[in-house]
Amino acid sequence: MFVLPDFTSRKKEILDAFKFRHATKEFNPEKKISEEDFRFILETARLSPSSLGIEPWKFIIIQNAQLKEKLRTVSWGAQGQLPTASHFVLILARTMKDTKYDSDYIAQQMKEVRNVPDDVFQNMLVRYKSFQESDFHLLDNERAIFDWSGKQTYIALGNMMTAAALIGIDSCPIEGFNMDKVNEILKEEGLLEDGSLGISVMAAFGYRAREPRPKVRKELDQIVQWVE
Repeated sequence: MFVLPDFTSRKKEILDAFKFRHATKEFNPEKKISEEDFRFILETARLSPSSLGIEPWKFIIIQNAQLKEKLRTVSWGAQGQLPTASHFVLILARTMKDTKYDSDYIAQQMKEVRNVPDDVFQNMLVRYKSFQESDFHLLDNERAIFDWSGKQTYIALGNMMTAAALIGIDSCPIEGFNMDKVNEILKEEGLLEDGSLGISVMAAFGYRAREPRPKVRKELDQIVQWVE
């Protein structure tokens, strides 16, 4: 008879990691994440789920000091993190150029990455078209479908931060930046693949410079409603 394992200790470990994690505003600049540990964090991003399985993201790890300074001037929410984080990540989302149902990117992703047979893919396109046009109104404008791509990147971001916390590494998600100016800088650096990508969110990883204030959240019954 198969008996499910007792996950009590694992559940405690996961909750402890969530309690440990906080939005670190300043890191210890002398303490660096090992290559092995950061590749582990990146692997959790790679394995993250995405709508329709199209993986509409790219992760840019900024190590160049001059580029960091350019980004700092247009990123009010990263003033403490950019100079001190061990690893600073720009998470880019794919634009309509790549995410529209009939794009070359979608075809390549399904046929070459997911190994979907051509006849099956043609049937899938009918559903994808309906989903984007009617169900979610993603084709109403370019911002709508870009924001849909951005939602997927946040799944990967959440997994990266949780994975980091599980191995004692701090992180901070960052939206405090001027989107247009960041995209302009990235375009100048040749990082947007000729309009296929745009900035979605930033994230800093490293080790805290000081202990944070205690974590506070609403009680569970204040945010959960059961409908029977």
